[in-house]
Amino acid sequence: MSITVKEVTTKKELDQFIRFPLALYKGNPCFVPPLHFDEKATLRKDKNPAFDYCEARYWLAYKNGKVVGRIAAIINHAFIEKWDKRYMRFGWVDFENDPEIAASLIGEVEKWAKEKGMSAVHGPMGFTDLDHEGMLVEGFDKLGTLATIYNHPYYPQFMEQLGYSKDADWVEYLVKVPEVIPEKMEKMASVVERRLGLHVLKAKSAKDILPYAPAIFELINEAYADLYGVVPLTEKQIQYYTKQYFSFIRPDFVPLILDKEGKLVAFGVTMPSLSAALQKAKGSLLPFGFVHILKALKKNDLADLYLVAIRKDMQGKGVNALLMCEVNKAYIRNGIRYAETNPELELNTKVQSIWEHFEAVQHKRRRCFIKHL
Repeated sequence: MSITVKEVTTKKELDQFIRFPLALYKGNPCFVPPLHFDEKATLRKDKNPAFDYCEARYWLAYKNGKVVGRIAAIINHAFIEKWDKRYMRFGWVDFENDPEIAASLIGEVEKWAKEKGMSAVHGPMGFTDLDHEGMLVEGFDKLGTLATIYNHPYYPQFMEQLGYSKDADWVEYLVKVPEVIPEKMEKMASVVERRLGLHVLKAKSAKDILPYAPAIFELINEAYADLYGVVPLTEKQIQYYTKQYFSFIRPDFVPLILDKEGKLVAFGVTMPSLSAALQKAKGSLLPFGFVHILKALKKNDLADLYLVAIRKDMQGKGVNALLMCEVNKAYIRNGIRYAETNPELELNTKVQSIWEHFEAVQHKRRRCFIKHL
């Protein structure tokens, strides 16, 4: 029977859109479901402040009355203005192992892109750089993370068949945490701290870090400005992300480096891994999902590195050694044995040079595909 594609227009359909991967990846040991409430907030126009400069449409594919695929299309006008590229984004793309389903879904995106005068379609991308991006092309047998997309191996094959090719790649590393801080790193961190007049914020609770939230996001805007597809976060988005995520913060996993004036120089946002907990919770906090998450936050031997940034005037001065030294101390104290770096652009050699000092394996790769119309 042929594939039919319908645009998502109701709350019920949006719920089906969000929950489809749970059925598609049922029993898959590597798939990590995202938090349902987070997905809903991101995709709803009345919730996500990115809609101040974005347009979006979502579609579901059906076969014999059953949902067999989904896709989102996004026009990020801030991206078009900053990068001078009339590209439409696709994201939240999932489909059963049938090239006709993939073609039907991508076809809807390309049709809208042409109607809107776009010159290309690329993705998977989200509304912002803090959303999930990049289709997995290596590491299908590795456990996913809260911050990344998991997909079947046939996805990239179908994209290539549809005329899409590589535009950018991200790589990910699994890093072994040393049992003791390497002497060389500890000495360098001490020298940098003393020479540059820096100090580490001694935060005992998330409340101690909250006042620095605006500075953290301002530093993200500055440090990430030239990375692939990035547009600056607005004040409204900064408030949104602060409210959405700072309640999850474990202060000892989020080192903040300050200068003599108490201004933020660098930070690392890391967390105990929630991958196994989210699998048990099936992406939902209720009725008992929050219990699995609380347990994972308290006792874990795997951590996720989410965001790391250093102020531009302090880059190349060894601040990264001080930052990673603090991260390592926190990991050793809390029994963390391994850390997932999460995606880094393959051309971002500054970040990847950090892992040269550790026992690290590049174990995943993900791709942003593009097709010029």
